[in-house]
Amino acid sequence: MQLHSFHIPVMGIGYTIDTPVRVAHLGISSAISLVDDMLTERMREFYASKYNLPFTGITNKMEDFRAKRITAYLNVVNTIVNQKFKEFKSNLAHKREELNKFLELLPDTAELKHRLSEIMDSASASHIQEVIEKHFQPGTIDVNIMTKLDKENYMDGEKLPTEYNDAHASLRGFANSDLQSSIVLSAGMNARLYTYMEQFDDFYPNAEGLSKKNIILKVSDYRSAIVQGKIFAKKGLWISEFRVESGLNCGGHAFATQGFLMGPILEEFSKNKEQLKQELFEIYTKALEAKNKTVPSAIREMRLTAQGGLGTAEEHQFLTQHYQLDSIGWGSPFLLVPEAVSIDTATIDLLAKGGEEDYFLSHVSPVGVRFNNIKGASRDLEQQEKVKAGKPGAACTKKFILLNKEFTDRPICVASRQYQKIKIEELEAKNLPPEQHEKAFQQITVKSCICNGLGVATLNAHGMDTKKEGTGVSVCPGPNLAYFTRQASLKEMVDHINGRTNLITHPARPNLFVKELTMYQDYIDEEFEELATPDNRQLKSWNDFLNNLQDGIQYYHEMFTKGAGWSDETIAKTRDLLKKCQTRLDQLSAKHLNIKEQALSKA
Repeated sequence: MQLHSFHIPVMGIGYTIDTPVRVAHLGISSAISLVDDMLTERMREFYASKYNLPFTGITNKMEDFRAKRITAYLNVVNTIVNQKFKEFKSNLAHKREELNKFLELLPDTAELKHRLSEIMDSASASHIQEVIEKHFQPGTIDVNIMTKLDKENYMDGEKLPTEYNDAHASLRGFANSDLQSSIVLSAGMNARLYTYMEQFDDFYPNAEGLSKKNIILKVSDYRSAIVQGKIFAKKGLWISEFRVESGLNCGGHAFATQGFLMGPILEEFSKNKEQLKQELFEIYTKALEAKNKTVPSAIREMRLTAQGGLGTAEEHQFLTQHYQLDSIGWGSPFLLVPEAVSIDTATIDLLAKGGEEDYFLSHVSPVGVRFNNIKGASRDLEQQEKVKAGKPGAACTKKFILLNKEFTDRPICVASRQYQKIKIEELEAKNLPPEQHEKAFQQITVKSCICNGLGVATLNAHGMDTKKEGTGVSVCPGPNLAYFTRQASLKEMVDHINGRTNLITHPARPNLFVKELTMYQDYIDEEFEELATPDNRQLKSWNDFLNNLQDGIQYYHEMFTKGAGWSDETIAKTRDLLKKCQTRLDQLSAKHLNIKEQALSKA
């Protein structure tokens, strides 16, 4: 029974690693990253000590240590959340001040708020407790796997079987845990990993037709949902939620679409959700029958959620109502809420002071995908100093992003000292003109060790040492954070989401749809500049991209002409910005035509 219409999605490697411990007892759902088993082990030790729980270390000499560390940490988090939730419910029943504070946190639409408000003046503690027991559940403790981060592992020089790959081990760690929650699969398709999920009974329905472990698929467009949904259904695995994330207007890694924008994508989802659910359920039940598994008697729930760039209660309410979303992810704004995430004061200060010009799509990630960033991040500054000192690259201590086999038999990380040294030597041998050489040099040395950087703020927040990780912090906020200018309490942020207060003082913040549109225009313009000699395939891809942007502008023009759900101020400002976007798109189309004509003349 969902209390809140928002959730806190995974952020970085460590920022939300203990968010459930902080907010789940309040009914707020969140997600833990399973990238870094070393960090989960350190956090398990920290919380075991804090809550007087038993702790025995799991060393990297033990068999299947990665999966075991993840299982152990998730079980500790689950134990603490259940303990805190039990105590919190008791306090709500017996301490009127505590109950009032809790009710103030809830949205006015929450059924629990209505029921408790009706009886709290006259009801006994036992009656209040009865209502709470019936209508109140903790927020879910979900987990997130980047499916592409699935490097092979070795023991005594021998390659281990596929199930010991990083993502496979993370999945196993979750599947073997006590949690009754969901795994969020992000960053693209991994067929081997999807097949591996078939081995775990918790993903299949029980006698009541429900699964202990559910699957959330993060997608950037409707077509991806159809394709991947069918892959899972044919395996007898149900997608309980499709989570639509903006391709660019988000935090973390930015997976750009082919110019498909968030509004039209959500429109397609909302119009076709029931048809998609029915189609997938038919495939799903046949697969379950073939496996002699329990077949649900009724069609299973399939939630639709979204995230990326939301900043106002008006936007939250519009998306929830217009597209019938079950929940909306509010990520980056919570980086300013130390009650909710593990973050140090220096990083909060950097984020709060950052303006529009400071948030940008960077090339620092060794994954090879654009990475949302902020100027002045200490890990990036630290890296730049190393380059100036003639010591580019980082010591690769955690080895989670070993993806490159350009110079080695086993993959290495492009942010590592080993790779950058070899790559720079190769560059020097080419004797390129100074301008070309500098550009290539920058492309090599811009890569940063985010494996360590994304966990340092977490360690700092808990007063833990960072000897192995270094002092530099990586942070991956969405550009929407430019419009929030100070640290906030949890209540302030929840009140902001629910429209009871306003944390945005920036006068020129654009609507989330327009912000994403302008980012896509910047993105393709940069591609025009970077690719000097496009082939016919690239030219066609750009043409499709521009056409999709045009369709998006037309969709938004109609939306804000009708105006339903938006204030007069938002409508007027957004329509004006859309006109400017149209003018710029016309300029980009002319630029594309010019590039095409030049390419044809050279052919």
